Amino acid sequence: MSDVNAIDPFHLEAYGETTVNYNRDIEIFPVLKAMLEGILGESPYKSPTDMGVNMAGLAIVDDDACRDAANREIVRRYFQTATEAKRTGLGDELVVKAEMLMKKAGVDANLSPARAAALAKAEQSGGPAGAMELPDGRIITGKTSTLLGAASSVLLNALKAQAGIDDNLYIISDLALEPICNLRTEQLGHKNPRLHPREMLIALSTSSLTNPMAATAIQAAGALRGCDAYFSVIIPSDDELLYRSLGINVCCEPKYEQRRYYQG
Repeated sequence: MSDVNAIDPFHLEAYGETTVNYNRDIEIFPVLKAMLEGILGESPYKSPTDMGVNMAGLAIVDDDACRDAANREIVRRYFQTATEAKRTGLGDELVVKAEMLMKKAGVDANLSPARAAALAKAEQSGGPAGAMELPDGRIITGKTSTLLGAASSVLLNALKAQAGIDDNLYIISDLALEPICNLRTEQLGHKNPRLHPREMLIALSTSSLTNPMAATAIQAAGALRGCDAYFSVIIPSDDELLYRSLGINVCCEPKYEQRRYYQG
């Protein structure tokens, strides 16, 4: 969030031309120049501009697609910054900066319809909930239930939707669920049996041994890469890491659920 465009003073001094680069490229250039001189005897570059670091924009072939992707990333960064500030109690000034950046770009926190769907699901269910926007634009929601946390529910429902499996069908076997739930409560000391996404995927994988639909759902995971998921509360770091390992972007409302659904 600290990147800004700045005049390249090295290019201006060397050529008398005014060009613009990222501040971090300009700041690190003396170090890079010294390294190149140590290796080659002299640097082939007199400025960051010589290196072409400000030419990336010339590779854009679909401006609308790039603008949409950039706007979505701006909103994601806002939620990441706000969530981190809530977790640590630090960085409120970065949240303000992110809000200003959204305003400048002409977008707000509701850019993705998944956010509104997640909040509506949470209001309806009375507990933590989430939603994911699939590649075809469908919005899939999930809520906290007896055996699944919201992050697990959203992921499972998204896998079923992407695989074309009826939402009302149960594809995880009770024989796969019960041992994991018992392990959580009886041996690991958790207060509730709700499965986190990683545990849910293990149960789903075990179920695939006897249920072809479970195997089909697992195979649909690759299609979720690049999707946006929104949650009504901050989810555990491990759950967020699992989502990111699947290539799913995660945004959380910067608040904790008071009843600690996610802390068990």
